[in-house]
Parts: sequence; C-alpha cells; structure tokens
Amino acid sequence: MTDTDIKAQNGKPNPWIKTGLEMGPLLIFFIAFKLWDIFIATGVIMVAMPIAMLISRRIYGHIALMQKVTLGLIMVMGGLTIYLEDATFVYMKPTIINALFATILTVGLLRGRSYLKVVMEAGFPPMHDKGWMIMTRNWAFFFASVALLNEFVWRNFEEETWVNFKVFGLIPIMLVFAMAQTPIMMKHQIPEEENSDSSSD
Repeated sequence: MTDTDIKAQNGKPNPWIKTGLEMGPLLIFFIAFKLWDIFIATGVIMVAMPIAMLISRRIYGHIALMQKVTLGLIMVMGGLTIYLEDATFVYMKPTIINALFATILTVGLLRGRSYLKVVMEAGFPPMHDKGWMIMTRNWAFFFASVALLNEFVWRNFEEETWVNFKVFGLIPIMLVFAMAQTPIMMKHQIPEEENSDSSSD
C-alpha cells in the first residue's frame, strides 16, 4: 500500500481507510456474534479495536481522544461481561459512553466553552465561536438521546435486535445527524479571507 493509497491528494486521511478502521471492529463483533454468542463477540472486539487503533496511529500519527475513551470503556465493560458472564455490561456500554460525552459537552456549555471545538476543530472548516456553541448544544442533545435510545432497545427487545441496532442502527443515525449539522457549519463558517487575515496576524 502506497502513501497515495493511505492519504488523499490533499494530504488528509483517506476517508475509506479511516472508515474501515473505525467500522472494522464493529463488523467483526457482528460476525462473531452470528457465529458464536455475545460473550465471544465481546472478546473479539476487545482484541480487534486495539489492533485497529494501533494501525490508525501508525498511519495517521495519532488516536482521537474519543476513541481512547471508547476503548477504555470497551475493555472495562467487556471484561466485566466475560468475567461475570453477564451481557448487561456490554449492553450498557453505548449508554455510558454517550451519556459521558453528553455530560462533558453540557459541562462545557455551562462554563461557556465548546469542548466539541477542542476535540474536533481540526476536522471541520473554521467556524465562529457561536457556531461551535450551537453545534456543541446539538451534539450534547444527540448523545443524551442515543444513550436513552440504547437503554430502551436493550431493555425491551431480544439480544439479536440490540446487536443489529448497535451495528447497523447507531452509525447511520449518527451520520444522518452529522449531515443535518451542515447548514449550521455553512452559516457560521469563517470566510477564507477573514481566516487568512487572522492567521497572518
């Protein structure tokens, strides 16, 4: 694989490889669940995710903070699931991770800061602070809603339904929500000339 394959022509990470590294462990989890059970699938993703993150670090030179937090929770909740032979812990992992993100963003809003900007600024076009605050509010609400939705699904449906929701439901929901934020980014985007002037200053 060449550098051109790994990175796009503009020097930014190739989105297909990046998506593959992020989605790969989840798909492997799904396959393992179909072939065996939730406990083996949990062990498989606990191995697959660190490998994917190490590959990502080797290619792109860093691992996002949100990925590190997610990995930590997978290791803790997955370990408890396997050790106690109780799938409740792995069911609740999406609830805890999304509730945690919602709480962190909300605390930032109460302090008048956009923690979303701190974490994701490099991956977005330059925006005014007002735009970041609106985006932060929206994502805080989204994470809280997903946490509640996960609780509803695993508590009211069969295990297979929850696995399908986790693998094929959460990601599309997040993608649709992210696309819905495009008008906000466009409205509050800093014009290129203004951004160039502030950089030169």
